[in-house]
Amino acid sequence: MQHGPAVRRRKLGAELRSLRTGTGLTSGEAARLVGWHQSKVSRIETGASGVKPADVRLLLDAYGVRDAQLRELLLVLAGPDESAGRHHWWHAYRGVLPPTYRDFISLESQAGTMRTLETSVVPGLLQTPEYARAVTRAAVDGLDDERVDALVEVRLARQDVLRSQPPLELDAVLDEAVLRREVGGPEVMEHQLERLVEAARLPQVRLQVLPFAAGAHIGVTGPFVIFSFSSTSDLDVVVLDHLTSSLYLERKEDLQAYTEAFNALQFHALSPEDSLDYIAAIGDGA
Repeated sequence: MQHGPAVRRRKLGAELRSLRTGTGLTSGEAARLVGWHQSKVSRIETGASGVKPADVRLLLDAYGVRDAQLRELLLVLAGPDESAGRHHWWHAYRGVLPPTYRDFISLESQAGTMRTLETSVVPGLLQTPEYARAVTRAAVDGLDDERVDALVEVRLARQDVLRSQPPLELDAVLDEAVLRREVGGPEVMEHQLERLVEAARLPQVRLQVLPFAAGAHIGVTGPFVIFSFSSTSDLDVVVLDHLTSSLYLERKEDLQAYTEAFNALQFHALSPEDSLDYIAAIGDGA
C-alpha cells in the first residue's frame, strides 16, 4: 500500500532530478548553487524527505526553469505553503492518527474537488459531532474517552475545507443504506439527517441519494474517494479504504475507471433536488 504524499514526494524528486541532469549539473553543484549540503538534494530527489515549496522555487530558479505551468505543477507536488494558513494542522494529532489517515487529510486539504461514494456511513465532512463519536466508537474498539474525543476533534476540524476560500467542492453519492442505518440511535440520526439537508444546500456541495429501488449498481464493490486538484489532473488520485490501511491509485487507467463509475452512479442516483426531499422524508419517518 502506498501513501499519497509519499508517492508525490517520489514524483517530485524524479522531476527535479531530471531537470538538474538536463542542465548538466551534479547534485553537489546544484547544492552549492542554493547553499545546501549535497545530501539534502539527494534526499529530495529520491523522495526520502519532504521539501518546502520555497526550496522547490530555489531549485527551479537554479535550473533556469521558467515554464509557469511546470513550476506550478512541481509546487503543488511539494504540498501546501506553510505561510498560507492552516497548513498541516493535523500534526498536532500525530500520536492519535495513523499515517494513512494523515495522508488522507493532507490530500483533502490540497484538493479542489472531492468525489465520494459512501455505502455505509455519512461522509466525514458532513458528520455531526454525535454521529462522528458513534462511528468512531463502532469502527475502533476499545478506545478510551480521551482518544475518542481527539478523533472526533480531527473529524470536525477536517470540515473546515468546506468553509475555506476557495472551498473544497464536494460531490457525494450516498447509498440509501447510509440514511437508514441508525448510527448512535434515533435522536443522533435525526440531527444527522437535518445536517445533510443543510449541507446539501451549500453551493460547494452536490449530494445525491442512490435509492434501494435503483437495484444493484457499480458501487456495490465498496466506497471510494476521488481527489482532483485545481492546477493539474496529473495529481488526481483514487483512495480505497481498508480495515488497516488505504490504497492510493494514480494510474490514468484507474482514474478513468473510477471516474466513469462515479459518473454512472450520479446518473442512476436521484437529482440533488429530489435527494433533498428523499432525505427529509426519511427524517420524517417515511
